[in-house]
Amino acid sequence: MTKPELPYRVDKPWGYELIWARTDRYVGKILHVDAGQALSCQYHTIKDETLHVLRGEMILRLGRGEDTEEIRFRAGDSMHIPAGLVHQMEAVTDTDVLEASTPELDDLVRVSDRYGRS
Repeated sequence: MTKPELPYRVDKPWGYELIWARTDRYVGKILHVDAGQALSCQYHTIKDETLHVLRGEMILRLGRGEDTEEIRFRAGDSMHIPAGLVHQMEAVTDTDVLEASTPELDDLVRVSDRYGRS
């Protein structure tokens, strides 16, 4: 499979991803999330990622149901998201998040999604 030239942009209903690094061992992205928009409530079976807010503010939800914890996530904050942890990000303001992860980009299990994606 031929990998696209870097960087490349992937438009999403909540904003976009700018993938700036992609190897067999890691991926580097900037997630731009528009104010008021949210990524899927999701988890990964293999993928391990660390998030760092570059600018903006968001709500990071961890867990599901009654066990959900909401954390205000602001510029300068970082969080490790291990495989299996249910998580969701919702932007309070336009927000840019750096994501460093293992390379399994298709490893995504959506628990819920406001845009109707399965």
